[in-house]
Amino acid sequence: MTMIELLVAMAIGVTVTLAVSTLLVSSENQKRITTSTNDADQTIVYTFSEIDKALRAAGSGFVQSNYQGSQGMLGCRLNMASHGVTYMPRPGAYPAPFATRFLGGASPTALRMAPVLIGAGQSDNANSDVIVVMGGSGSAGGVPRAVYGAGSGVNSNIQVVLENTVGFNPYDVVLVSQNGVTDCLIEEVNVVTPTTLTMNTTTTYYTPGTTTTLNTLASSTASLITPLGNEATTSAPNNVQFTMYGVGTNNTLYSYDLMQYASLAAFSLGGDTTQPIADQVIQMNALYGVNALYGNTSANPSQFSSWVSPSTAHYDIVSVMNSPTTQASIVAVRVAIVVRGEYYDKNAVSPTSLTIFNGLVDGYGNQLAKTVTLPSQNYRYRVYEFTVPLRDMIILAGGP
Repeated sequence: MTMIELLVAMAIGVTVTLAVSTLLVSSENQKRITTSTNDADQTIVYTFSEIDKALRAAGSGFVQSNYQGSQGMLGCRLNMASHGVTYMPRPGAYPAPFATRFLGGASPTALRMAPVLIGAGQSDNANSDVIVVMGGSGSAGGVPRAVYGAGSGVNSNIQVVLENTVGFNPYDVVLVSQNGVTDCLIEEVNVVTPTTLTMNTTTTYYTPGTTTTLNTLASSTASLITPLGNEATTSAPNNVQFTMYGVGTNNTLYSYDLMQYASLAAFSLGGDTTQPIADQVIQMNALYGVNALYGNTSANPSQFSSWVSPSTAHYDIVSVMNSPTTQASIVAVRVAIVVRGEYYDKNAVSPTSLTIFNGLVDGYGNQLAKTVTLPSQNYRYRVYEFTVPLRDMIILAGGP
């Protein structure tokens, strides 16, 4: 081989090597992009499934009872205890990621009954909202039963007298309330007779009550018993959910069961923990969809009117908790979630910020678009938004 032939062969070899190397680098980059995108898609699919399922059941089993007017359930202060341990009203901070900001942090404001609540920026990562969803079993609830006569017994064994107990079963979880009374109590039925329900300390949920006691409510014919569902299952109350969602400082989305059934059923008191749902979640925010803005009594209650930010006056979490009228106007929730792919790239591959709720304007004329600052430009991010209609709230509002 001559020197010229060798040089030509080397040039061809170098060219082929560079072409193959370029192709491999391009292929690897494309693989990273595809894998990162797929990871983000898988994260959001599971997250969407969890939150969508919860929101669609918001208010099931108890909002129907308010159709003809307030029956003392919406907005009542929740009381729940088990084996002498009080879980609501909360005696201290919730576990992370609800510990530092949610309802005030170390000394949280007491939760009140509401189908759905949004705490603006109340996750521990400071930018994400907290979504609270309450619902029961539509087949078990929907019709409150009036207390028919004065109950008997002492705090450890209370009998509630009804006209009849058709439809009630042992292990039913019920809400005991009274219109005009601040407190409502979550109880569990132990024994069912034709005309009485017995609640005592042997059940998983037994709430004697403090400001308003079970004795007081059980002895008043103005009180109401609303069945929420049945807890005789191995993992959770059957179709009873009092759950909230938030994002931690570790970019993980968590859920928290306010009823702590898994811990209580095993008598492992103090097992007050949250459940991780998905990682690589940077931020979660939500909007209320309402059929009428606060104070507007002329709007059609069965039609969607506008989106409203949970940081708007009268729509902050405490105001909504305390206003059954505002609660009844909420017919949808729009959720935006920013997720991140797992692959780190040595080059900057994303912008410094993204926009959620772009183009949305509330009924007051305020722009609802929100800028999400991205913590690192070396990852790829995706924004997902979805709208969930609240079926039971639409029915409550007079819709189809």
